[in-house]
Amino acid sequence: MWFIRKFCYSLLVLWGVASLVFTLFSVIPGDPALVVLGPRAGQAEIEQFHHQTGTDRPWIKQYLHYINDLSPISIHHATNPKHLLYLNTDVYTSFIPVVSVSHYKLILKAPYLRTSYISKTPVSSIIADSWPETALLAFTAILLATLLGIAIGIWFAVTTWHKLRSAVFVGIQIFGISTPSFFIALLFAWLLGYVWSSYTGLSPTGSLYEVDNLKGPVLAWHNLILPLITLSLRPMSIIVQITQASFQDVLASDYIRTARALGFSNLRILTRYALKNALNPVVTAISGWLASLLAGAVFIERIFNWKGIGNEVVEALNNSDLPVVMGCTLFFAFLFVCINSAVDVIYRWLDPRIKINLL
Repeated sequence: MWFIRKFCYSLLVLWGVASLVFTLFSVIPGDPALVVLGPRAGQAEIEQFHHQTGTDRPWIKQYLHYINDLSPISIHHATNPKHLLYLNTDVYTSFIPVVSVSHYKLILKAPYLRTSYISKTPVSSIIADSWPETALLAFTAILLATLLGIAIGIWFAVTTWHKLRSAVFVGIQIFGISTPSFFIALLFAWLLGYVWSSYTGLSPTGSLYEVDNLKGPVLAWHNLILPLITLSLRPMSIIVQITQASFQDVLASDYIRTARALGFSNLRILTRYALKNALNPVVTAISGWLASLLAGAVFIERIFNWKGIGNEVVEALNNSDLPVVMGCTLFFAFLFVCINSAVDVIYRWLDPRIKINLL
C-alpha cells in the first residue's frame, strides 16, 4: 500500500514540475522563431514555425497538448491531421491502443518530449545519447565521495588528534565545502591540466571518447579524472563531517559501552553495531548530493567540455532550443523523484523503527 501511495505522490510531483516548467518557458521574453530562422526571416516563415511548433495556439491548449504528450496514457484524434491531438504516427512511432471511442483513441506510449528546434532530433534521442556520460560522471563521483568520506569520517571519529593536525584537517574540509565547484574546476583544469600537464598527463578538456585518426573513437578514461575529482570534493567533505559526528554520537551511546564492557573487539563494535545505526544521516547526505551532482554536472561538463546532458542544456540555452531544455529539466526531475523514493526504501531497511508517512 505504501508503494502505491508513493507512486501516486511521485506522479503528482512530476505533474507539478511539468506544469511549472511549461509555464516558466512560456513566459520567457523573445521569439524562438527569430533565433532558429534568423533575424531576416519573413513573416510567413515565422508564422509557419509557430504553426508547426503549436505556439500559435492559446496557452491553455498548448498546456493540455504538452501534458498529453508527456503522459504515458494519452488521448488522440485518429483521423483529422489538423486536430490538436491528432495521432501522428511519424511522431508517436510506438504505442499500444487501449480503447477507441468515435474518432478518438486512448493509447499507451512513452512520454514524448518533442523535437529539437535546431537539429530536428527527438529530445529523447538527445538525452539517450548524452545521458551515459553524465551518469558515469555523477555516479562515479558520488561513489568516490561516499567510500572516501565514510572511511575518513570513521577514522576521524575513532582517532584522537593533536590540535594542530586536527585544525589542518578541519581547514581542508571547510575549503572543500565552501569553495564553489566551478572555481575548483577552473583551478584543477589550470594546475593539473595545463601547468603540470607534463607530469600528470592530463588535459584541461576532453570527453569520454576521443577520435583517433587510425582507430576512430577510442575510450579516454584519463579525461574522467579531473571532472571526477572536482565533482566529488564537496560531497566528500560533507560526508566526512556527517559521518564523524554521527559515529561519535553512536559510539557514546549506552549499548556501545555495554558491548565494550562485554569485551567485544573495536572492529566488531564498529562494523556490527555502530555502522548501520550511524548511516541514517549519511544516507540523507548521499541522496541529496547525488541529485545535486546530476544538476551541478551542467557547469562541470561545460568547463571540461564533457559531452553529457549538462553540455547539451547549455548549448540549447544559447540557441533558445526550448524543447531540449524543457526535456532535460523534466528528465532530471524524474531522476530526483526516483532517487528520493529509493532513499525512503533504504531508510526502512536501515532502521525498521522508522515509519514512512507519505502525507
